[in-house]
Amino acid sequence: MNKQLRKAVIAGNWKMNKTPDETKALIEEIKPLVKDADCDVIVCVPYIDIHTALEATKGSNIKVGAENCHWAESGAFTGEVSAPMLKAIGVPYVIIGHSERRQYFGETDETVHDRVRAALNNDLTVILCVGEYLKQREQNITMEVIATQVKIALAGVSAEELKEKIIIAYEPVWAIGTGLTATAQQANEVNKGIRDLIADLYDADTANATVIQYGGSMNAKNADELLSQPDVDGGLIGGASLKAPDFAAIVEAASK
Repeated sequence: MNKQLRKAVIAGNWKMNKTPDETKALIEEIKPLVKDADCDVIVCVPYIDIHTALEATKGSNIKVGAENCHWAESGAFTGEVSAPMLKAIGVPYVIIGHSERRQYFGETDETVHDRVRAALNNDLTVILCVGEYLKQREQNITMEVIATQVKIALAGVSAEELKEKIIIAYEPVWAIGTGLTATAQQANEVNKGIRDLIADLYDADTANATVIQYGGSMNAKNADELLSQPDVDGGLIGGASLKAPDFAAIVEAASK
């Protein structure tokens, strides 16, 4: 992390876990553990839990995010939730482009772009996920894959929007839910590559202001090493975000 240029952000991605009652209990457990955090703390929860999470986090330093939003403002999209709906209930953050959405639900680079635009149009802050499959890493095309994802997702996004309303999360697909983790050096290398790409697409100031997280089995044991890297500005945390002590340990590492 380079805290002179950027504030660290730790965001939990709860995925399809926790009922409303369980959500309230977990947030109540997390709150006292992270109250003195010197980083931004976010919990991204299933739609059914958002109201409970917003109520439970009132008066705390924890913010709430959704795990996806549709590109349309309204319409015949059964089962989907729009950005205006999230805005209306006071959700400030939304994850877009997570590899599980791409892998299981047909998300493409183009639909990621459309969702990003919808979120920005409704003043939501986007956590934009990008990352490569193991085969792509083995083929030595990691940065080509990620550059394509970033370029398409950010098409038409202004420098100001990028600096103020987008967090990029590098999530190597092969390290999500597998227990495998990129080394600290691998994570920093890709994050730096993303930052260099942003400098080319925009300018150095925008690149230096953009928060780029690492996600992919970051946990209480490896957080210190990963977060010590200059271009790793926090984490998008999966399994470890469902355990209050582990999530708090990651927040503590990002607060150093």
